[in-house]
This record gives sequence, structure tokens and C-alpha cells, in this order.
Amino acid sequence: MRSTLSLSLFLTLATVARAQIAPGQEVNVAIGAECPAGTVSIRPGRCRAPTMTPPNLVDYRPRSTVAAAPTTQRKAKFPVTDWHGHPQGSLGSLAAIRALGLTLDSLNIRVMVAADRLSGDRLRATRARLDSVPEMRDRIKLMAGYDFRDVGPAWAAKAVKQLEADVAAGAVAVGEIQQGFGLSTKKADGTRLTLNDPDLAPFWEACARLKMPVFIHVADPAQFFEPIDANNERWLELSLFPGRRYDPAQFPAFETLMKERDDLFRRQPRTTFVIAHLGWNGNDVPRLRALFDKYPNVYSEIGAVLYEIGRQPRAYQDLFMHYPDRILFGKDSFQPDEYPYFWRVLESRDDYFDYYRPYHAFWKLYGLGLPDAVLKKVYSENAARLMRK
Repeated sequence: MRSTLSLSLFLTLATVARAQIAPGQEVNVAIGAECPAGTVSIRPGRCRAPTMTPPNLVDYRPRSTVAAAPTTQRKAKFPVTDWHGHPQGSLGSLAAIRALGLTLDSLNIRVMVAADRLSGDRLRATRARLDSVPEMRDRIKLMAGYDFRDVGPAWAAKAVKQLEADVAAGAVAVGEIQQGFGLSTKKADGTRLTLNDPDLAPFWEACARLKMPVFIHVADPAQFFEPIDANNERWLELSLFPGRRYDPAQFPAFETLMKERDDLFRRQPRTTFVIAHLGWNGNDVPRLRALFDKYPNVYSEIGAVLYEIGRQPRAYQDLFMHYPDRILFGKDSFQPDEYPYFWRVLESRDDYFDYYRPYHAFWKLYGLGLPDAVLKKVYSENAARLMRK
């Protein structure tokens, strides 16, 4: 079990041995002021250092004493379409495809949309293998992907031609356009390719004409763009994976990317966009609501951000109830044992349980208890509507 204490408190505890404060010593501060490093608030205006050597952030694992029967279920309540699928090599042979089908059956996943950016010969070959397994022919859908490097005035014509061929070969969407787009991808002239670059407009317009939804991953969590300190709630993740940090000297700011993204949605109102990972706005439900209100061509999926949904059950229950037609189920990394956490958050009314990857979220999750009609839309109906030509 993981602690519900704040990360800043964890880090404060971890610095006691180094702080110039004796164990058990009290320090008075102005009411409302932050306690010095190595101490914790015990009363208004009073801070105290622990009397014992504290465990570090990684080793502090208090066992919850909450007495409640957990909801444990392998299968989703209704058939699911996983919009954000990465089957990780499971489409390379007929045997692997059949094995994937058995795993999906065990979870009640009826359809997986593989967001692996297949195109041309690779897309056609994969589609042919799937079609040769009758029981899987309609259960795996393929997204098409394109190289956004070296965009210039002539790029779009070539990309549109390939897009048309991929649609004819069976692609149902474009994606997943990954986070390098906007962050580090360069144009032919060496400048950063912005999300709203005019040279891309003919491609987005072709997606609208061909009724191809665009699945787009913009940026990463906002905390990855911030200083790595005791106030960053992703400190542990960034310490484990330091390459996930975006140095402001090398990359655009998070808000710059959000502004470019929203401007793209504004410029291309006929194109349907599905933003991955709740657009990395999952910690800001009012912002998500405003996004849905302003851009009717924008949808989202929930892959890899269950920790945001589960820590705000009332806010997210309201969001799902108010926008049931705009949110799709997605998982991202294909780890079968992690899917039941999604069923538990979306279906149950359970309180205070763990997320499946503690370095993402040291806090607890709560169930939303969504009604059946909303679950059916999120689980499959919304994705089916977007893929209907």
C-alpha cells in the first residue's frame, strides 16, 4: 500500500537527517507559512521534526487500515473497444493474433484499435494477416501513421496520397501521432514544426474529407516541464526516468504546446481530433470542460491517466455524465493485468485503493460508479461512431 501524504511531505521527512534541526525540535512560523525543511506542521504556526529516522520516499509504504470489500473483476461489465491499443508484436503471426484474441476475451475487450502508425506495405501485410484469422478479422482495427519530419510546401501532397492509399487498405484513423510532434520534430528548413503549421493544413483537410479521425498525443504531463523539486508531484517518476524531463532551454513550454494545439483545433473545425491521455489536462477538469465546449470536433481517451480520474471521482463523474459522447476508452501500454483497475474506477463505488504503478501516483483512487448508459458509450459506442465511414 502507498501513502496518501503529499510528495512534498515525503521529501521533507527524507531531509530531516540533513537539516539543521534536532530530532523532535519544534519551530514556530507564521500561521499559514510553510514549515522549514525537515519539519512537519503539527498545529497552526508550529512545526516539528520527527524523533525517528524517517523512511525514504521509495520505502515508505504504510498499510491502509480501511476495512472494505474490494471490487475484483477481470472482465469489463460491457464489451470494450480499446481506442489506444499497442499490441506489442501480437500482430506478427497468425498464432500471436489468435493468442491476442484469447487475452482480449478474458477482459471483455471486443475491439482493439492498434495505434502503431502502420502505413503502406506494413499496413497492408498486417491487415492481410488479420483477415486470414476469421475470428479476429473485425476485432483489430489499424491506424495509419506518417513521418512529420522535413515538412515543407511539398510535404502534404505526398502525405495525402499515402493517406488515401492507407484508407483504401483498411486504416480507420490516423495515429498515434506521438509527442515528438510539436516538441522536437523539425521542418525541412530546420525550424521546429509547430502543431498549427500552415504547411500541414492540406493533410488535416484530407483527413476530414476521408472521415479519418486524428489521434494525437501532444506534450506530456505538465510536471515534466517544471523544476524537479519537493513541490513536483512527479518527482519520483522523473527521478526513475530522468529522460522524461523537458529542459526549457531545449523544448517549448507546456503552455506553448497547449496554445498551438488549441489553435490547430480552431483552424481545422471539420477534422475530428482525439487527444491522447486526456490531453495531459487530466489534473484540470475545468480546462477539459472548456475544451469540449469550445471545440465540438475534439474527443479524448483515457489511456495511462487513470490516476487523474480516480483521485477526483466527483469531478470526473460530472465530466463523464456531461460529455458521455466525447470520451473514449483507451489503455495505452498493453499489460492485461492492468485493465481491471480501469473497470474498478469506472464501474465501482470503491474507496481508497491503489493505482497500478506507484511511481505515477502515490495517492489513492476512488470509483466513479458510472451508470450503464455512460459506460456503454465510453467503452465502445463512441469509438464505433468515429470509425464508421
